[in-house]
Amino acid sequence: MNQPLAERMRPKTLDEYIGQKHLVGPGAVLRKMIEAGHVPSFILWGPPGVGKTTLAHIVAEKLNAPFYTLSAISSGVKDVRDVIEKARSNRFFDAVSPILFIDEIHRFSKSQQDSLLNAVETGVVTLIGATTENPSFEVIRPLLSRCQVYVLRPLEKEDLLELTNRALKEDILLREKNVQLKETDALLRYSGGDARKLLNILELVISAEENDEVAITDQKVTDRLQENPAAYDKGGEMHYDIISAFIKSIRGSDPDGAIYWLARMVAGGEDPKFIARRLCISAAEDIGLANPNALLLANACFDTVQKIGWPEGRIPLAETTIYLACSPKSNSAYQAINNAIAYVEKIGNLPVPLHLRNAPTKLMAELDYGKDYKYAHDYENHFVKQEYLPKEVMSQHFWHGQNNPAEDKLLDQMRKLWGNRF
Repeated sequence: MNQPLAERMRPKTLDEYIGQKHLVGPGAVLRKMIEAGHVPSFILWGPPGVGKTTLAHIVAEKLNAPFYTLSAISSGVKDVRDVIEKARSNRFFDAVSPILFIDEIHRFSKSQQDSLLNAVETGVVTLIGATTENPSFEVIRPLLSRCQVYVLRPLEKEDLLELTNRALKEDILLREKNVQLKETDALLRYSGGDARKLLNILELVISAEENDEVAITDQKVTDRLQENPAAYDKGGEMHYDIISAFIKSIRGSDPDGAIYWLARMVAGGEDPKFIARRLCISAAEDIGLANPNALLLANACFDTVQKIGWPEGRIPLAETTIYLACSPKSNSAYQAINNAIAYVEKIGNLPVPLHLRNAPTKLMAELDYGKDYKYAHDYENHFVKQEYLPKEVMSQHFWHGQNNPAEDKLLDQMRKLWGNRF
């Protein structure tokens, strides 16, 4: 059986590698380390199809290092320890450290990541991790501190065209056909900066032709993709367009639109955790105080999806999507924190008023820390008027309640307590 075009075209050297010139172009930081033969542990962060796995293989080949690979989807702590022990036993005193490549490292649990720490720190292995998610959130701090993080970018139009032309000229199967690139807009647009997707689309279009004369046009690319929805995967421009349409449908209170875009993501193989995470953000940003239960449901959905897995996870995702779309909307909390952050960045750090400071020591008490603070529970209705802001900020008003039943109640309560301030 023939390998897919994307696999046949996988680069073997840095000179064949297309894109990421800021990392591996002439004189770039990672290329210098690779050519010097000394590469520390690092994590490659970027969207699918931009060369993370390929780069790891090239590094191992260039350093002539043993290469071990694990998938975070199918490997457990025992698999990690077995690979580390194998690397340790095969390591000679003056040999280069074996490379351990972990694809989708963001899917590793804390215990799995913990099991890597000692081997990385002592140089038993050089870790290369690949992730499509922000490692600041998905990789534990001790492991992150032992690794450099390099950001890979979607391929530029020029990179994609270079890859297309190279495939047509060099691939053992495609070069036997007479392929003419009459139009490339659709090919580039649907690939969304993803080299693998570009080659998959190119192969799909060419293989659908019965003769050896093939003309690539925008219409032909669009038609073939519509006939083959599986050609769409979760990376690239379409990925971001669909999640945008999904969130905007929820924000616009259209449950039919929201559930349609959810179905598109489910059918396209989107990561359920990514969808659930966006539902949590939408619940806080767009529904907010108009219906605080929305965030509770979104958070429960996130936990449930992780517990029950796929394909049943699509059901709580659908339930939460419809609930959020049908909920009243408010972005007052979102605006309030943005207003407050902007103000803090403008005026800098102001001292905490003395009466709001804690006084755990005698010296602090003598310096009037906590003096004249009024304990709210000692007063009627558990409230007493006092200032909770630095004097320079007293005139500022960050939260503005919006017109919905839930926030009307909050505003009524604030006005009873504070009067004209709200």
